[in-house]
Amino acid sequence: MMEIDLREIFTATMVLFAVIDIVGSIPIIIDLRQKVGHIQSEKASLVAACIMIAFLFVGETILSLIGIDINSFAVAGSFVLFFLALEMILGIRLYRDENHGSASIVPIAFPLIAGAGTMTTILSIRAEFQTVNIIIAIVLNIILVYGVLKSSSRIERFLTQNGLSVIRKVFGVVLLAIAVKLFAANVKGLFE
Repeated sequence: MMEIDLREIFTATMVLFAVIDIVGSIPIIIDLRQKVGHIQSEKASLVAACIMIAFLFVGETILSLIGIDINSFAVAGSFVLFFLALEMILGIRLYRDENHGSASIVPIAFPLIAGAGTMTTILSIRAEFQTVNIIIAIVLNIILVYGVLKSSSRIERFLTQNGLSVIRKVFGVVLLAIAVKLFAANVKGLFE
């Protein structure tokens, strides 16, 4: 039975917020806007939401087709989150991707917002949370993403580079703790 749980919504929202890291991505967004001109905030937000919600429903089916259970995926996801957190805390880049094409869909909607880390996280938290709560968390994050995309230049002037760096490191520590918790919660399921 689907049940709305505010604690689950809050936790899932914070996990996705930390993984999407839209505030930490403001410098990338500003750089892209300077290169390509106008970024379609509505289009990028809607496409990212569709990708995330679709993956929430068909991701597990795809995994079962290739013989991977949700606990294994969640443990693998905890490693991805761990390395994303290290990137945020230490200010290093472990994963590099080339930016191609128009900025609204690629690279903003995918992979910046709905990238590999986000997909892994969605399936990982699906092992713990109700689907309806995850959908609400996705929608709340997309609203935040839209707001940030729409007002990225004002946010940049307000926070400065040092403020963005502090926020990124704080969310990195939160994400690291979430990765450890996710690993501990799902590693037992591998041996049952």
